[in-house]
Amino acid sequence: MLIHVVSAGETLWQIANRYAAPMSAIIQLNALPDPNQLVIGQSLVIPSSFTTHTVKKGETLSSIAQQYHVSLQSIIQVNHLTNPDLLTPGTKLIIPPIIHVVESGETLSQIAKDYNTTVQAIIEENDITNPNMIYVGSHLIIPRMKPTIEVNAYTYETPEEAVQSLNALGSLLTYFSPFAYLMNEDGTLEPLNDKAMITAANSQNIIPMLTLTNFTSTESGSNLTHVILSNQQLSEKVIDNILKVMEDKGYKVLNIDFENVLPADRENYNRFLQLAVDRLHPKGFLVSTALAPKTGPSPAGSTYEAYDYEAHGRIVDFVVLMTYEWGYRLGPPQAISPINEMRKVVEYALTVIPANKIFLGFQIYARDWLIPHVKGQEAETFSPQEAVARAQQYGATIQYDPTTQSPYFRYVDKQGRNHEVWFEDARSAQAKFDLTKEYHLRGISYWALGFPFPQNWALLDNNFSIKK
Repeated sequence: MLIHVVSAGETLWQIANRYAAPMSAIIQLNALPDPNQLVIGQSLVIPSSFTTHTVKKGETLSSIAQQYHVSLQSIIQVNHLTNPDLLTPGTKLIIPPIIHVVESGETLSQIAKDYNTTVQAIIEENDITNPNMIYVGSHLIIPRMKPTIEVNAYTYETPEEAVQSLNALGSLLTYFSPFAYLMNEDGTLEPLNDKAMITAANSQNIIPMLTLTNFTSTESGSNLTHVILSNQQLSEKVIDNILKVMEDKGYKVLNIDFENVLPADRENYNRFLQLAVDRLHPKGFLVSTALAPKTGPSPAGSTYEAYDYEAHGRIVDFVVLMTYEWGYRLGPPQAISPINEMRKVVEYALTVIPANKIFLGFQIYARDWLIPHVKGQEAETFSPQEAVARAQQYGATIQYDPTTQSPYFRYVDKQGRNHEVWFEDARSAQAKFDLTKEYHLRGISYWALGFPFPQNWALLDNNFSIKK
């Protein structure tokens, strides 16, 4: 699968012809509402047996060819490289597919075994209708092995909307997390209408994950969390109630998302996590946490001091790094999930948490700010699909910031007001998948379902095998 960025004057027909790809497939993969209306700078996912590789420091063309099991000459040819000895880190290379020429007596089963893949994968890649009839001299595209990850998705959709999302995306999810069970100061939990969601998740072989939180849109949760965490009896009561809900409704994992925890409650929080693990593990349940993004140990009294990365990594089964919200809805316009900042968080986390316990947080929405920004003024939040539609509506050109690996554009509305929009596209999604693969992370966690972004799901499927 390839990514193409639309240039001025390009038509979909020209793009399809360039890649020898069916227009209908491009329209479907990108959910294009009007194929005749493309935006300059818009990224499109193109169905292709080719793939891309971003050159890293120290790599050579020979090492890249070996990594992808293709000839050095084929990479030179497809990329029209005039000086293959000069590779600049960050350069994107197109990698041709692995081609196998069928020899006399070979079967699909033998070929699949030779390439460490499956018969079904070869059948699907080559649209083979009769796997028992392959002809000598036929050229078969051999699908490359993909890393296996786990994928979680939070949602605060209505039950009906959540069921629709699960039915559409179920094959790409390992866990599903309705947001959220809110604890009260007396240790009870606010009820959640999640029965239909859990039923839908189970039907898709998705593991339901109960998310416990301490905050609402109007309450930070700091004092509430202090009351619970500083009182052993109340902490036990919260866990009792969690266990009851998990056993009654069929949840298999607990995700603790306490935000705005007071610095003084750091050790109390760690003790609560250990209590949760001690109570839930004997029942066969897993425990996870959502962690605020940090790039190093927090100084005493700082905002994120209570989030002890080392303790969370040691105590719980896995963590979700909330690597988003740099572009805060009440703050100034900027990339919401800048890859350069995400990388800093991941690299710090890896110093104290094993990679196989880390989920990379990935937000899949867009934000539209009025500019110049006035403190406290709230940005509008919507889907990446709507962002592209808005760029088309106002004749904006989509830009791409290479540092944050994020697309953005500016426009003037009908009232003459200036706007700046930051969102996600195929390029920024691929950058996050590359980061996940580079550090061999356990998986990806989405915040949140309900924002249409078809390119993301197509690329997720193209990059990874999803553990079920």
